[in-house]
Formats: sequence, C-alpha cells, structure tokens
Amino acid sequence: MTSHQSTQTMKPATAAKKLGVYLEATPAEFREGAVSRAELNALQADPPPWLRDLRRDGPHPRPVVAAKLGVSVSGLARGGITEPLTTEQIEALKQERPEWLERERATQAEVRKEAARLRKRDAERAERAERAERAERAEQGG
Repeated sequence: MTSHQSTQTMKPATAAKKLGVYLEATPAEFREGAVSRAELNALQADPPPWLRDLRRDGPHPRPVVAAKLGVSVSGLARGGITEPLTTEQIEALKQERPEWLERERATQAEVRKEAARLRKRDAERAERAERAERAERAEQGG
C-alpha cells in the first residue's frame, strides 16, 4: 500500500502574510494562483528579486509597519495609519517622531514590561509547585 501525500496549498493572501509582504504589491502571477507549501518554502529559502525588493522597500503590511515602528497594529490605527507604508515613509515617521508614535511606543514598552513580569511570576509559581511536589513525593516515599 502506498501513501499519497496531497499537495497543501494556500491562498495568496495567506502566503503573503507568511512572507511578511503586502499582497497588493506582489506580482499578478503570485496574487492569481494558489501557493503550495513547497513553493512557499522555496520563496522563503531563496527569495526572488521581487520579494527581496518588497521586503526591503515596501509597501509593507500593517503588522510589519507596526513592528518597524515599535508599536502595535492597534496603535497604528489610533495614530491614523491604516494603509501600508514604504520603508521610506516609515523612516520619515521615525525621524518626525509624532506625538502619537511616542505615546504608542511608550504603551508598547509597558505592555512588554508587564508581559515579562507575568512570565517571571508564572515561572516562579511553576518552580514552587514543582518543589512542593518533589517534597511531597519524598515525604510519601519515606
């Protein structure tokens, strides 16, 4: 009995998201067809010129813009940024340092700080629980 592996495909929008590029800026042949897992892996391993250019110059999708600016996607929206931006536009915003960007960066820093505090707290709780469990087993085992 032989097993057949079906080819997994994804919509171009999904592939673009995984590649970190803005779908509307990709070539028509990319937007118009399904992308197989093998094709996606090949694009990631050896990006063609169009993909390298998009990643370098944009326009970039909102999650990439947010990451490059150090804010959340929601923070972009609060700042009035709803469209994809080019690398040049992102750099201009970094230079201008508008009030909303500074405020959102501070908010994002607080979010990261709180997340780190919670991770540390949870790790400490897990460690205490593990010590208690070991002590209980040792007590029962004699």
